[in-house]
Amino acid sequence: MKILIFLEIIILFVMAGCGGNSSTDGFITVDVTKSYSSKKELVLQDFMDVEYIPLETNDEFVNQGCVEAVGEKYIIVTNYVSDGNIFVYDRSGKAIRKINRKGQGGEEYTSCRSITLDEENEELFVNDNYAKKIRVYDLEGNFKRSLNQKSEKNSFYLDMFDYDKENLICYDKFNYEIPFLLVSKQDGSITKEIEIPFKEKKLFHIVLRQPDGVVTASAGPGPYNSIIPFGSNWLLFEASSDTIYTLMPDCSLHPFIVRTPPIHTMDPEVYPVLRLVSDRYYFMESVTNVYDFSKQEGFPKTYFVYDTQGKKFFNYIIYNGDYSYKKEFYMSMLTPINSKGELWATLNAFELCKDYKKGKLKGKLKEVAATLDEDDNRVVMLVKHKK
Repeated sequence: MKILIFLEIIILFVMAGCGGNSSTDGFITVDVTKSYSSKKELVLQDFMDVEYIPLETNDEFVNQGCVEAVGEKYIIVTNYVSDGNIFVYDRSGKAIRKINRKGQGGEEYTSCRSITLDEENEELFVNDNYAKKIRVYDLEGNFKRSLNQKSEKNSFYLDMFDYDKENLICYDKFNYEIPFLLVSKQDGSITKEIEIPFKEKKLFHIVLRQPDGVVTASAGPGPYNSIIPFGSNWLLFEASSDTIYTLMPDCSLHPFIVRTPPIHTMDPEVYPVLRLVSDRYYFMESVTNVYDFSKQEGFPKTYFVYDTQGKKFFNYIIYNGDYSYKKEFYMSMLTPINSKGELWATLNAFELCKDYKKGKLKGKLKEVAATLDEDDNRVVMLVKHKK
């Protein structure tokens, strides 16, 4: 641990020599306390490709459109309220089958935090976080094996992605030493520990405790990812660290974003959260780790973007270019979905039908909306890097 802290100090020393918010050799520095008065209007389709996939609706396939995985051949969807249903679609959104293996048996899952798709082997990895297991099924729903989560007490794998042919990449938020792991798809063993330097463990949430230390309530800032695919690499965010790292194919770590002030000097802490990373723009927000339980509000956010060409930070408004008017799009709607760096959001069918009738849509979105009924399943909006 002393070596890791020393490395962190070196990075901060380099950052200090670079000034405030600036571009450096291979990474940028971000002052998380700063706000930006200059604002720029952007259109999503100018720097990202956007695809719309209507999910077939029938008597068996009615769901809330929580997208778990998108591959070359399949789309995996569940409900936000976990009822055990797993909906398997083909890549065009045509319904294939519904799977439900929820139960208390050894071949069943008691919970379903997330599902990872290994399309090459046609396997589904269900993150059964309550049981601290990973249940593996084929795409027919047949049980294949169960993997133990090698996590700390009272913790579980929060993020989980398909890393390579043999491994998953996982993040265990409550592991106070080494939260990022490569995990064998065959037996759940840890094949690689990815050591992120930090001085002391910080948790990006707030808990309410009684005088005897018993936790009575907790609150978090909303969904965010600690593992973000980008190109052929992975970006790793650990709240305790002053650096967001790029995990290279050889498992070496390169600084991608260095924050200032150092996290251990702040009370309350302010964290940088990445939302979308494109070849040109890095969309992010700074989130203050405070929450008022009596008012049920907190975690104030400041939104900004870094332009790699202009080498500047600024505030922004972003629009979906497939509307005929300035339809604002919020980056917090997007979630990374696979190792190719694609992200997803969903659009309500009834809202698309209403906008279609009023002539507010154009392009690919207009074509999709013309095929919808108001009570259809949601439409998957897949955001991809431009070819």
